[in-house]
Amino acid sequence: MNREILLLVEKCSHCFSYYDVATGERLHSIALDDYPHEFVVDRDKRFAYVGHYGVETSGHLGHGGTQIFQIDIPGRRLVRKIDIAPFNRLHGMQMDQDGRLYALSEDRAQLVVIDKPATDSAPRRAVPTGGIKSHLFALTRDGRTAFSMNLLSHTVTKFKPYDATFTPVPCAPGEKPEGYALSADEKTLLVTNRWSNTVCAIDVATMQVTRSAPTRDDATRLYLYRDGRLVATNYGDRSLSVIDPATLQELAHIPMEARAIALSYHPEEPLAFVSQDNDRIGIFNMETLRFDRFFSTQREPDVSQLVLMDW
Repeated sequence: MNREILLLVEKCSHCFSYYDVATGERLHSIALDDYPHEFVVDRDKRFAYVGHYGVETSGHLGHGGTQIFQIDIPGRRLVRKIDIAPFNRLHGMQMDQDGRLYALSEDRAQLVVIDKPATDSAPRRAVPTGGIKSHLFALTRDGRTAFSMNLLSHTVTKFKPYDATFTPVPCAPGEKPEGYALSADEKTLLVTNRWSNTVCAIDVATMQVTRSAPTRDDATRLYLYRDGRLVATNYGDRSLSVIDPATLQELAHIPMEARAIALSYHPEEPLAFVSQDNDRIGIFNMETLRFDRFFSTQREPDVSQLVLMDW
């Protein structure tokens, strides 16, 4: 029977889980090494690739993990662990339109590329980001340009994964840039600065800030909805903000009982799945701007993605 399944990394339960969206029932979990984090799913929804961050948060010390966990989604099993040492504290994970896999080593501030992730056992290339403590990154659809959010150098850098001779171009948008959203035309990068409590727009051609606006306290992540609106997760404020991308002004403020950790969108319905630090998923309606319902998870639900599966 076809079901809408929410794939979910549960960071402090150290697993990758499957939840029935209709009922909130946890159907299956795959045990992983401690503190898995970001993941991506390939175009065919065959495999998920989970980065092994290996420590609880960016504020925790430790060497962290060096492996990428390849998960067979319909088979509901861990296929293998791709060890890409010495690249460690693997956090940001993305795939381009051609199916190549990109993994960001926070500790080394280097981006690793695996051309054929379904079968390759080692990276084909790696390039420096030009920042320090590179945590997350935006990627153009063709994979030719990347933008790194660098927590300790307080910079956003533009670099070229396929041109190691290109000197990374920095921008200093504010303190501790972390959340990001690349515009649909890939001309503007929107960034939240956690310690400055600002959101800004960066012209990617010049790497200059073109506009900026205040945010709620500690806006950690930023997500572009398909109608152009932005949603910011305000960690300090325990809320969501819906933001106008043209003016960067807040259109709506949604208080929450817990802090939002991550968010993903339903591909067709006007819904967002909000992971919360009270071990629940909130189903947020992008039309009414209210939470329709919640369901319980294991410890520290994080990144998610909806897939349609036979079960």
